[in-house]
Amino acid sequence: MILANQATDGYSTLADAHVLPASHVGFAAGDQIKAYINSSSNPTSAFLFKGTILGTSPAPAITSFSSRGPSLASPGILKPDITGPGVSVLAAWPGTTFNIISGTSMSTPHLSGIAALIKSARPDWSPAAIKSAIMTTASVVDHSGKPIVNEQLLPADLFAIGAGHVNPVKASNPGLVYDLSADDYIAYLCGLGYASKQVSVIARRTIDCSAVSSIPEKDLNYPSISVTLGGNTTYAMVERRVKNVGNAGSTYWAEVGAPYGTYARVHPPVLRFNYVNQEKRFFVVFKMVGGGGGSQGYLKWVSVNHEVRSPISITYKH
Repeated sequence: MILANQATDGYSTLADAHVLPASHVGFAAGDQIKAYINSSSNPTSAFLFKGTILGTSPAPAITSFSSRGPSLASPGILKPDITGPGVSVLAAWPGTTFNIISGTSMSTPHLSGIAALIKSARPDWSPAAIKSAIMTTASVVDHSGKPIVNEQLLPADLFAIGAGHVNPVKASNPGLVYDLSADDYIAYLCGLGYASKQVSVIARRTIDCSAVSSIPEKDLNYPSISVTLGGNTTYAMVERRVKNVGNAGSTYWAEVGAPYGTYARVHPPVLRFNYVNQEKRFFVVFKMVGGGGGSQGYLKWVSVNHEVRSPISITYKH
């Protein structure tokens, strides 16, 4: 059997265990095979087993079934956060020796394991600090140095890769982290308009949103930035805090890649840290100068030893 993709699945293929000899091919290859079948009175095929082939390209790449953003419930938080291995993974399986599995059920244990690895090395870090370390050190290029592509072999956008593909080695030494506490999330939930009773259920304690200094979703101290411009809103300012988890005396310079149709500026443009765990606050100002639809960019804090990268998503509305 030859299993060919539909157009929406593009070049994404899986190493499924079929019950008869089978090969899974992408949409373009499927079209070529069907054309050959239709052009021949006696079409033939064969399987050629060449063993494991290393160094294939493009890798990594986003598969067609990978969950895409944006978050409809909270568009001010860029989703997804991160990309991890999830296609044709050799995995333990009950009742047999192993299986080949694909899906978020494979990405999740990879990323959870990396989080546990960081926690063992940095036991005092919060879950938010660990997430920040994973996101700000992620890679947006593949093994050949080209932009990570999607199932159509086109550059994948932020709603496909989030901050990028996880890099566990770099994640253990991020330089700076965007930290958060439970109280920050309560202020965020109250700012979204949830009732005190609803927030209390989530927090598992009594919360009175009228007594909480709520924050807009764009100002949650997240390792990514997502804002909406257009209509009566042509200007936005985002607040963030970063904590130095690298060398005691460190200086970082801001490098911003402004999304298309937007002017962006960072205040202050330089952050100087004198000791470990010192926090510094900064602001990113966005001004609409054109644009339409959506656009993406990045913010990097660069030092001698580190590059702390945050994705920026701008959505334009009429």
